[in-house]
Amino acid sequence: MTSPAQASAQRDIPAAEWRMRVDLAACYRLVARLGLDDMIYNHISARVPGTRDQFLINPYGLLFEEITASSLVRIDLEGRKLDDSPFDVNVAAFVIHGAIHSARHDAQCVLHTHSNASVAISAQRDGLLPLSQFAMRFYRRQAFHAYEGVAIDIAEQQRLIDDLGEHPVMLMRNHGVLTLGRTPAEAFMLLYYFERAARIQLDIQAAIATAGEPVVPDPATSEYAARQFWEQHGDILIAGEREWPALLRKLDRDTPDYRD
Repeated sequence: MTSPAQASAQRDIPAAEWRMRVDLAACYRLVARLGLDDMIYNHISARVPGTRDQFLINPYGLLFEEITASSLVRIDLEGRKLDDSPFDVNVAAFVIHGAIHSARHDAQCVLHTHSNASVAISAQRDGLLPLSQFAMRFYRRQAFHAYEGVAIDIAEQQRLIDDLGEHPVMLMRNHGVLTLGRTPAEAFMLLYYFERAARIQLDIQAAIATAGEPVVPDPATSEYAARQFWEQHGDILIAGEREWPALLRKLDRDTPDYRD
């Protein structure tokens, strides 16, 4: 049932945009539930349906657990607000997300976090290693971007684009991780799988002193496993396609105000 707050918020917003707002707000809440948010920092963006130069982003100053569909801010690729939101927009958010949305039209959602595990993996020369089935999804499908300081310099945008290329995930050295999705659901699930893989890698590396060197599958097997995920072999679907409805049901039971 639509609440009065939801009905009021939806009144002047096209249906497709509202659906994207709900999914994006859900993505923020789920990242917070995993403990991968960073107070009021980090950002997740989604392209406004039917546009190439507009996207939705979090209002600067709200915790991820506070974000709702109506509080999301609509901005252009230069970071200019396109609605009358009272909230500011994080400069680093539009430097990073504006660059990627402008270059990767397949990326409907761009997710960036600074979890301990992702920062630790980003500082390792080879990034995520094929040490677990979670990691196989990203085998030879992770990009790297060198640390240049806080991402507030417009000049960094082209280097972000060049380093990302066609990859679905990018490790920002000494900083964190970016995941790209055709939907907020896919971007979220890629983050979930990356985080699991990163924590497992760190656990394995911590155990090397006592357990010895880990077993690493041969490159052909790792590539085959990656293709199983990305080409949807067997009953494998696009990340998020099967999980997202269940995750939304959980949010609807626990914190349905994300839809407001």
